[in-house]
Amino acid sequence: MIRHREDNRAMTHPSLLLAAGAALMLAGCGGTQNRGLESVHQPVVDRKDYALDLGTRGGRLNPGEENRLAGWLDGMRVGFGDQVAVDDPYGVNAAARTQVGGVLASRGLLLRPDAPVTASPVAAGMVRVVVSRMRASVAGCPDRSRDPGNEFDSHTSSNYGCATNTNLAAMVASPADLIRGRDGDVSADPARSAKAINAYRSAALGGGGGQTVKAESARSN
Repeated sequence: MIRHREDNRAMTHPSLLLAAGAALMLAGCGGTQNRGLESVHQPVVDRKDYALDLGTRGGRLNPGEENRLAGWLDGMRVGFGDQVAVDDPYGVNAAARTQVGGVLASRGLLLRPDAPVTASPVAAGMVRVVVSRMRASVAGCPDRSRDPGNEFDSHTSSNYGCATNTNLAAMVASPADLIRGRDGDVSADPARSAKAINAYRSAALGGGGGQTVKAESARSN
C-alpha cells in the first residue's frame, strides 16, 4: 500500500523525484568522507606477549637455564623496541632476576620493572620471562574506494595519508612511541651545546681570513 502511494506520488510530481535523486547522489558522495586534513588512516599498534618459564633453586636459575633463555631470545630475535620483564610473583628469586638481566645486557637490553599479566599463573619454583613485542601497521591501505574526481565538497582523497602513515609505521624503531611518545633528556644542557657556536662567533678574524678560536679545557665553564 505504501509502495503504491509512492509510485502515485512519483507519477504526479516527476520534478520532485528528480530533485530527490540528485540529493541522494550528493549525499552518497559525501556521507562518510573526510572533511578535514587529518588522515582517517592512522597507524594501529598491536602488542603480543611471549613467555618462557625458567626453573629456579635457592633463588637462582637452575643450571642450563641461562643457556636455554639465551637460545630462546636468539630465536625470537629480540632487539630494540622489544620489552622484556621477569614475572616473579613470590618475590624470592632476586638472584634469578639478576641472571636474566645479565643475559639481556649482553644484547643491549634492559629489564622492565613490571611484568604484564599473562594467561596462566606462574608455578612455584619458577620465574617467567615475558617478551612484549609491538608492531605498527595501517589497515585498509591503499584505499581507492572513492573517485577523487567526484569530490564535490573538496574532501580529502580516500587514499589520503596512506603513504605517509604506512612509512611512519614501518620505520619507527619503537612502536610504543606512537602511543606515548618519548620524554626528552632531562640532563641536557642547552648552554653547553651552544658553547662551541658562541666561541666561533666571538672569535677574532685571523690573518688568513679565517677565525682563530681559543682552545679551552673540556672542564672549563
